[in-house]
Amino acid sequence: MSYEVYLKKNEEKRIVAGHSWVYANEVARIEGKDKNGSLASVYSSDGKFIGKGYINHASKILVRIFIRGNGTDDREFYMQKLTAAWEYRKKLGYENCCRVVFAEADGLPALIVDKYGDYLSVQCLSLGIDQRKKLITDCLVEIFHPKGIYERSDVALRKKEGLAEVKGVLYGEVPELVGIEENGLKMFVDIINGQKTGYFLDQKENRFAARRYAAGGEVLDCFCNSGGFTVNCAATARHVTACDISQPALDSVMRNARANGLSNIDTLCGDAFALLRDFRRAGKKFDLVILDPPAFCKTADEVKDACRGYKDINIQGMKLVKSGGFLITCSCSHYMSPTLFERMLAEAAKESGRTVRCVEVRTQAPDHPALLCADETHYLKFYVLNVE
Repeated sequence: MSYEVYLKKNEEKRIVAGHSWVYANEVARIEGKDKNGSLASVYSSDGKFIGKGYINHASKILVRIFIRGNGTDDREFYMQKLTAAWEYRKKLGYENCCRVVFAEADGLPALIVDKYGDYLSVQCLSLGIDQRKKLITDCLVEIFHPKGIYERSDVALRKKEGLAEVKGVLYGEVPELVGIEENGLKMFVDIINGQKTGYFLDQKENRFAARRYAAGGEVLDCFCNSGGFTVNCAATARHVTACDISQPALDSVMRNARANGLSNIDTLCGDAFALLRDFRRAGKKFDLVILDPPAFCKTADEVKDACRGYKDINIQGMKLVKSGGFLITCSCSHYMSPTLFERMLAEAAKESGRTVRCVEVRTQAPDHPALLCADETHYLKFYVLNVE
């Protein structure tokens, strides 16, 4: 008999509204017996059917709902979901590189699929999705006819599901570097060893937007990684200084610069916090400073410390901006809400002694849609500040 999960009284409101996660502490009882990772039916406390999802007794998220009716998780279901996700991206003009599947936002919780030219990069972040990896791969091959599919499930998040970190080829062959087109530029993506699935696709439109603020000026790009912001800004800026703690990342920056015939980029290897202070002591100023750090808080318990870290780098960033210049500052943690982020920026502006105006607010690219019922899917903050 398949699992039947019954919620505690009043715990169904968030889930009925569209959220897919059922936490173990929201459950009153479980009836039936099946294997871990199987399809379970979820009911309200009074026995009303809510939906079906994969169950995992090893996770705090007991069930991830993705079927709201009488359907099942067969090949036809996955073909329909994956095709619908791809059609949505094509409708928006995405072809060469984009996020094809954004987990819950595309009705496939814990599944990430990114497209880099003729190659796909996949993350399986739950037990149920991991168990159906072969089925999903077969569907992706039928839809996209890729040259290769690579799995990048080498993330710590899998440990919360009782899964080991894994990576490797799922289909075909995948080269060390894959060439993509972004905003008219050529970029090389390291699918095998790069950050996340190889590249930060969620900032694609934001990187293009940054060009107007970089035009004709001196730019400092902190936490530059493989140079997405650096190269986009270099297309309009007089000069860009790219900083990162990883020398291999900086090597990628220069590779991408050469691919686009750009000679106005220099790199600095080191800790961004220390480099910002070094620039200030040297009296260096920039027309545009970009701060796009990794997530400072990955749990709710880390928010307080993260706020201090964000405020510190933003104070330093504001102090390095020439009068009338711009600061672009980002956060990719959903725990850092827009309200909290803006409050932090206001405090940073006060402590920096600068007059700061917010001139533009953006979020993740449209190939990373956010569910209004799930804050976790609306995570990226991108603020452009004018500093006097």
